[in-house]
Amino acid sequence: MKSPLPAAPRRDWTILSLMLLVLCLIVASFATLPLKWREFFTFDAVRSILELLAGFTPPDLTPAFLTRTGWAAIETMAMSALGTLLAVAAALLFSLPGSGRLGRPARALMRALLNVLRSIPELVWAAILLIAAGLGPFGGTLALAAHTAGVLGRLFADALENAAPLPEQSLRTNGASASAAFFYATLPQTLPQMLSYTLYRWENNIRAAAILGVVGAGGLGQMLKFHLSLFQMQQAATVILAMLLLVALVDAVSFALRRALTR
Repeated sequence: MKSPLPAAPRRDWTILSLMLLVLCLIVASFATLPLKWREFFTFDAVRSILELLAGFTPPDLTPAFLTRTGWAAIETMAMSALGTLLAVAAALLFSLPGSGRLGRPARALMRALLNVLRSIPELVWAAILLIAAGLGPFGGTLALAAHTAGVLGRLFADALENAAPLPEQSLRTNGASASAAFFYATLPQTLPQMLSYTLYRWENNIRAAAILGVVGAGGLGQMLKFHLSLFQMQQAATVILAMLLLVALVDAVSFALRRALTR
């Protein structure tokens, strides 16, 4: 006797409907935006682009300007590092109620706060905090810390929430306190993941710190805005090269650290 054929799997219309909705949004975006693609490839447009690029050469490599650029790069690096450290400290505190360890009401309130923190971009935070803290790297550092705390707080809370509960339950059953069980069972499980998230956000904050300087937060971004506003293209080219080198350096260091942590 032949065994009956297995029933055909049911088609998930939810995923298909979502994909169709996304496709409709993409088509509507192209249809509503006044994108003039042909004008990018006209002779005048190509000539203007070549003239603009020619203005950036050669970069200003005088010792005095390289020294100023180097100090601005150090300031950008310091902003990103300190902003990330402050965000990690805040995220660790936010992750405990955000993971539901202090009850469901505390989880809902903390998740809402984290959503607010990370939904506001760094530039908006900088515009707000620079009014309170004044121009300079301090406001930019606080802006990076505020946005990154929302991102890392959510990631840390998810990591704690998804950790295996059995090791902590075993320690509690054998008489360990709640704090001891957390630090010896749950935290070691999630610590490598948290460190990886932190390094990745540090990479992003290097780029963000360079951009925040445009609104007056100091560093390479402020130098770039100053020289571009005066049409000093050769000096601006040097600042752009310094940004690229700084980002590449941090990317390489972060990649090496993440690779060492995952071994």
